[in-house]
Amino acid sequence: MVASDVHWCVKNDGFALVENVLPREECERLVALLGPVDGAGRRNLLQKPEIEALVASAGMLELVQPYLEKKPRAVRGIYFDKTPQANWSVTWHQDLLVPVREKIQTDGFGPWSTKAGILHVQPRAHVLERMLTVRLHLDDTDETNGALRVLAGSHKRGVLASEAMDELCAREKAVSCCVPVGGALLMRPLLLHSSHKSSSDRHRRVLHIEYASGDLPNGLKWNSH
Repeated sequence: MVASDVHWCVKNDGFALVENVLPREECERLVALLGPVDGAGRRNLLQKPEIEALVASAGMLELVQPYLEKKPRAVRGIYFDKTPQANWSVTWHQDLLVPVREKIQTDGFGPWSTKAGILHVQPRAHVLERMLTVRLHLDDTDETNGALRVLAGSHKRGVLASEAMDELCAREKAVSCCVPVGGALLMRPLLLHSSHKSSSDRHRRVLHIEYASGDLPNGLKWNSH
């Protein structure tokens, strides 16, 4: 897919697939570095120097810059590995929380929660609309090992109430995002997405990185600031 097509897909569909973002050797290095995952995922990856270097590399910043208004900043990193021993399904949802350094009561921000020791909050919708997620696939991923499913264009509807989400999911056809090893899925956080359990004995290892641009209001700071 050429750059113009990727840009159109991110803008209109809320997602796009990009192949050959990482060479296979780099994927294997990351798998060895990150090791096995206990449970559904490992958070706070940006604290690892090797991951911090990867997400701030020229190649990654060039990948995400066209979709962000200001200089990209990685603000959250999560590592998933779906296996027969750690297998789960995810219902339809939007990614609504962002990690922050401290709690400062701010209009339009809330509720607040803590995940893996890090404070999170749901920001105003316009903050999420200006973010981009990059899911780096460290294995070949298809429908048999839990590929992400998305509803194209759903990111344009803002933050959805559960009733509106259910109605949209019943009406629209889901797209399975099958990505080869080393490829990336670019997606907006407000894009509705889900995944089935894996029916394969293969790994489905994904490095999930969220990028933002610009500062938060009222003295709030990204946890990675």
